[in-house]
Amino acid sequence: MNSKTYLVNKSKNNNLGLVEFADSFFSRFRGLMLKKDLKSGLILKIPSGRGKRGSAIHMFFMRIPLDVIFADEDLKVVDVVSLDPWTTYTPKLAARFAIELEKGLIKDSETEIGDLLEFND
Repeated sequence: MNSKTYLVNKSKNNNLGLVEFADSFFSRFRGLMLKKDLKSGLILKIPSGRGKRGSAIHMFFMRIPLDVIFADEDLKVVDVVSLDPWTTYTPKLAARFAIELEKGLIKDSETEIGDLLEFND
């Protein structure tokens, strides 16, 4: 995992907190598996052209529930979901980013489909 940045919901003017990019094969594969707590969110950068099914994620070997925001290449939210460990999920539309956050953050920030996000240093 490489760089860290802040995730901002521009539509709601909310800071969703510190997130880290997972843009290599290994960092995407490892994700947050086996973590006991979440010090920062994780941005899974999905390779382009993968489609809806290629944007799916799993929660295998996860120890904590997560909120996940799926966003397209323009950082427009295309789906949001709260997931428990040992589940899988395919977003409603193809996504370029799957952003894994602490459970409850989507509700607290009122983030919803159609919102625009931004990465801020």
